Formats: sequence, C-alpha cells, structure tokens
Amino acid sequence: MLFADSGLSDAQISALFAIWSLTAVVFEVPSGAIADRFSRRSSMVASGVLQACGYATWVVFPSFWGFAAGFVLWGLGGTLQSGAFEALLYDGLAANGDEDLYGRLNARVDTIELIAQVPVAVVATVLFSLGGYRLAGWISVAMCLASSVIALGFPEPERGSGDDGPGYLATLLTGLREAVPIRRAVLAVALVYSIDTMEEYFTLLVQDWHVPTAWVPLATIGVPLVGAAGASLAGRLPFRGWVLFASGLMLIAAAALAVPVAIVLLGLFYGLYRFVLVHVETELQHRIESDARATVTSVAAIGSEMVAFALYGLWVFGAAFGIGVAVLVVAVVVWRR
Repeated sequence: MLFADSGLSDAQISALFAIWSLTAVVFEVPSGAIADRFSRRSSMVASGVLQACGYATWVVFPSFWGFAAGFVLWGLGGTLQSGAFEALLYDGLAANGDEDLYGRLNARVDTIELIAQVPVAVVATVLFSLGGYRLAGWISVAMCLASSVIALGFPEPERGSGDDGPGYLATLLTGLREAVPIRRAVLAVALVYSIDTMEEYFTLLVQDWHVPTAWVPLATIGVPLVGAAGASLAGRLPFRGWVLFASGLMLIAAAALAVPVAIVLLGLFYGLYRFVLVHVETELQHRIESDARATVTSVAAIGSEMVAFALYGLWVFGAAFGIGVAVLVVAVVVWRR
C-alpha cells in the first residue's frame, strides 16, 4: 500500500526487495548469533524500532533512494526478529517440558498473525482514502514501536549465555556447525519460506487484475483469511508433500486468468502454502539441539533470502506465472525430502 502512489515501476520495486534481501543475506546469521549470545527478547525490541525507522524513511523521503534506505532499515529489523522469536517460543516451552506443543502453538501464532491482517486492511483503506500513503506510513511507524513495547513484556528463560557463557564468535560457529547435520530440514525451510516473497506482490497483482488502488486492501482481504485457515489446519493435520504442488498450480491458474475473480485462486494458493510452511518450520525447531537455536534458524532464513533473489527476477520477467512454476519445483524437492 505504501508504494501504490510512489510512481515506482515494477522493476524498481523488485530492485528494492532485492536490496532488502541483500541486507538480510549480510546480517541474518550474525543477528541470530546476537540473539543467542545476548537476548532474544532484546533483539525483538530492537527489531520493531528499526522497522519503525524504515517506515519513517519511506514517508519522509518518497523517492527510490529514500525507499532503498528504508528497506535497509526494514531488513535489519527483520534479521533481528528472524530466529529470535522462534527460539524464544521453543525454549520457553522446553523450559516446562512442553516442546511437543511447539507445532500447534506455531500454527496458532501464524493463524493470529494472518487474521490480524484483515482489520489492518480495512484500516489501511480508510487511512489511504483520508491521507494517502503518508498517513498509512506514520501509523505503521506507531505500530512497529508498539510491537517493541509488547516485546519488552515477553518472558525469556535463563540460558547459559551470560557473562560466563560462550562468546559471540563461539555461539556463531556453534550455530553454523549444527546446521550441517540437519541440512535437509534447513533446506526445506529455506526453499518454502522464500515463497513468502510472493506476498509482497499481492497488491501489485490485484492492481494488474483491474482492481482500483483504493479497493486493493479490501479486495485481498480474503487471502490472509485463507492463509490463516491453512496455518491452523497445519497444527492438526500431518504434512502432505502434494499440498505445496497444488499450491503452485493454483498460482499458475490465477496468473492465467488475470481477472478479479482470480483472487480466489490466489487465496487458495496462499492457504495451501501456509499449511506447508508451518510444518517445515516446526520440523526444523524439533531438530535443533544446541543453544544456538536462533542462529540455526537464521541460516535457514538466509537461504530463503538467496532463493528470493531468483524469485524477484522471475517476477520481472514472468510475474506470478514464473513464481508459480518455481513453487512446483520447490514442491518436488520438499516432497522428496
């Protein structure tokens, strides 16, 4: 929504997302080690602050380079949260011997996150009508800062990473070493999570399908709801490899139709995709055995960012159809894992 009236081309927007991914590639794993060595909760607090600064930069400097600087800040904030949240959640459960509940709780968190997008879409429509993307941007700044305040209240179990614990470099190396024996689980998360890049293009797709800009948030309101349904079912149903393959077919069909009704197929794509994402994320967390949980998770995240570069290129040259084909390829790899 922030880019709706920015005047940027699809190629420039793809370049901005590439800058965001490059930032993540550079800082993802080091930031995961920071969370493991010091505090996962503090990393999440800092994440909200940096992302707030990113939104503010977009509003104050609405040019390509202003957006680029904002994406760097947004990317830095994202790396501090990536891995830290999963580690905080899993270790909090493990401290009480409830780690087996992680999959169901992870599904619930994803479901709530997606459902929350519905009122946000309604509010975004109103804000865009009243004050354009600037008003929406400043509200986004406030929301990011509010998330930091909420993160301050998260409980964090004690770990052996205080003054007497291993140093930063030792923590980083521990995480990198552990990612090797569980590489299949790491690769599955990297490949599947990279598909989430597609979410950034939903508004552009719907605009291309002849939906007026002011109505884009409401037109796509059902997409996160279907995604929430898929995530919720993942907490109750076992993994099925063909689900991701079906997801890719839905996206290809939507791209072929390219009319407003294709939003239904877009929602089905997203729901099936979210079902698979919850499962591969949960499997990875169960396989990690060291205290460098955030670092290992960040290794998977950096893999997803590297794959995302290819998806950005596919968007420029093949849009949703090209990404749909890529989803089919990922589905084959994950299905055979």
